Formats: sequence, structure tokens, C-alpha cells
Amino acid sequence: MATDELQLLPMASSYRGALSPACVQCAEGRKMVLFVTGVCRFRCFYCPVSPNRNQMDVAYANERRITCDADVLAEARAIGAAGTGITGGDPLGVVDRVEHYVRLLKSEFGRAHNIHLYTHEPNAAKLQQLARAGLDEFRLHIPHYLWGPLSASGAAYRSVLEEAPSWGIRRGVEIPVLPEKEAELKRLLQTLQEIGVDFVNLNELEFSETNERILRDRGYRTDERNGYGVHGSRTIAERIVRESRLSVPVHYCSSRFKDAVQLRHRLQRRAEITAAPFARPTGEGTIVYGIVEAPGTIHLERIGARLERVARIRPTDYRLDFGRRRVELNARALRAVAARLPWPAFEVEEHATSERLEVEREPLNRAAFPGIPLSGT
Repeated sequence: MATDELQLLPMASSYRGALSPACVQCAEGRKMVLFVTGVCRFRCFYCPVSPNRNQMDVAYANERRITCDADVLAEARAIGAAGTGITGGDPLGVVDRVEHYVRLLKSEFGRAHNIHLYTHEPNAAKLQQLARAGLDEFRLHIPHYLWGPLSASGAAYRSVLEEAPSWGIRRGVEIPVLPEKEAELKRLLQTLQEIGVDFVNLNELEFSETNERILRDRGYRTDERNGYGVHGSRTIAERIVRESRLSVPVHYCSSRFKDAVQLRHRLQRRAEITAAPFARPTGEGTIVYGIVEAPGTIHLERIGARLERVARIRPTDYRLDFGRRRVELNARALRAVAARLPWPAFEVEEHATSERLEVEREPLNRAAFPGIPLSGT
């Protein structure tokens, strides 16, 4: 019998038993996502990894492309990360790289910085190597064609899960819910209870730019209730969690929860920590501020000096962005004086990510409309 009552989370997610500490941090937006490689030899047909990462040996910390260790540490600080989730591709394919990052993060942020890892590969030697480096938890992605008793061809997965407690590391299983595999999934859950894993995470199968064609070719369709989720995946996962009589903790995470809760909270934290003093976080993970663009050969310093005079602001109240050729400042202060400026002025809203993707911009003066000659420059 399950020892815990059904617990409901936003966006149709739910669980029984204790959530993994890593899942708690993810839900709060306190977990950095460290994508260490896009290469994976398993090539699951439902893999959602984006085309610019899929089967490419690239690394990202959240949305930031990694070029050095400083990038990883800067991104962790930018969200006030209490932990890191290492993913791919398959991280065990670059195990020495993963070990380096585990040791780097533990050295910089302390032993309490919780680090978990996803992998398809049931490789005891590699996982022990990472456990010695400080990895706190791993999550095995067991291929759908092995769901069941984990005997014969699935024996390597059983062996790793049974051995892991002796390495001083938490272990669980995280898999997507394939609607046509309900019976096999239930048999796998019974096996995992026999083994005594620390938790099982069931993810909603979802469409992505990478897998949409093959999913549709296999007859999957979208769930009208649940965005990009696959029809039937949520229903089966909810039924399993609701009717579970397992002692092992089981957690269903919907695709909408990942976007509307986990990602949103992480972006909110990043906005609050990294936004310039003159910028306004929106509460949706975006920031709003004003910009004045420098056309032609106009020097940014000249625009800054003009703003100091007309808006009565100090040099510390604005920022010169030489890469984007613009001056950034408080949106309200810019609105008050935009009509008196000969250069294009806008109020912009951007995502609080490293690439600062623009969501919306509003023109604030005549010069901001294309095709109208500028004067007084």
C-alpha cells in the first residue's frame, strides 16, 4: 500500500511519496540546467532536444552557450542556483567532462549544491566515478522496449539500480509515458518497487520541433487540454499516480508544468537577480526598460550626455550597450523625454536570459518609425 496521499501540483502534475530534492529545486526555479552534450547513441524516436543541440557536441548552461568554466558559474549565480541538473544527449558519453563540472560546482558552491544527472546508459563504473566526484543523484532513462521485469536484456539497468546505494548516491528512474505502453509501464513499476528505487518520475510525452514528424507518423496526436502533450499520455500517468499502490514515490510531471512553473520560476529569479537597477521585472520572467538606438556613426556617449541633460539622470542611471549600439535606461524616464530626442526611442520587453530575446517593443517618438528622416543629429 502507498504510504502517502495523492498530492496535486499546478498544471495537472501530481505525486505520491516524497519528491526528489532535485525536483523540489526545479519547481522553485532554483536548479540550473547544464546541457553537456547533444550526442546520444540511443536515439529515442521521441527525443525532444532542439535541432541546434540534437546530436551535436555542444554545451549550454540554461540558455547560455558555454565557452569556459566562467560561463557556467556566472549562469549559476544569475539564477541563485541551489543545484544543477545535468542533461543531454547522454552525459555519460562525456563522463570526464561531467566529472569536471561536478567538481567545479561543488568546489564553488559547496557540498549542499545538489547535482543530479539524467542518463540512458546503465554504466556502473561511470556512475561510481561521478559519485566519487560528488554527484548526488542519477536518473536512468530505461528504453521503452525494455519496460518490464528488467531481466535478460534489461539486466544491466536492474544491476545499476540495485548497486547504487552502496555508492552513497540517490537513484531513480525518469521516463516519458507512452500511451500504448501502459501495461509494460505498470510491470516496470512493480520491478522498480522490488528493487526499492528512491523515486520514479513519469514525464508527459510531448511534441517538439525535432520529433513532431516521427510522432505523427506513428499515429500520435496532440492533447487539446495540454498544449504540446501527446494525447493519452497525461491520462495514463494521472491514473497510475492516482491508483498507485506502490511504496516507491511516483511523480507525474506535465509538459505545461515544465514551461509554466519550472521555467517561469527560473526566469523570474534570473530577472530579479540580473536586471539593471533601472529595469522593471514583470513577474513573468521578462524585464522592461527603455532604449535609445544610435543610428549611423552617432557615439553612444553623445546620447548618454543628452539624456543626462534632458532627463536629469546620472551616468549610473543608464547603460551603454556597445554591442547593440544603444543606450538603456528606465522606461518611464525615457517616455517623459522621448519626444525631445532625435534618435529612435523604444520601450522594450525582453526575456531574462543570457541572449535577452526581445518579446515586444513600443515606439516612443517620431524617430522610432522607419522611413522618417532623422534631424538634429
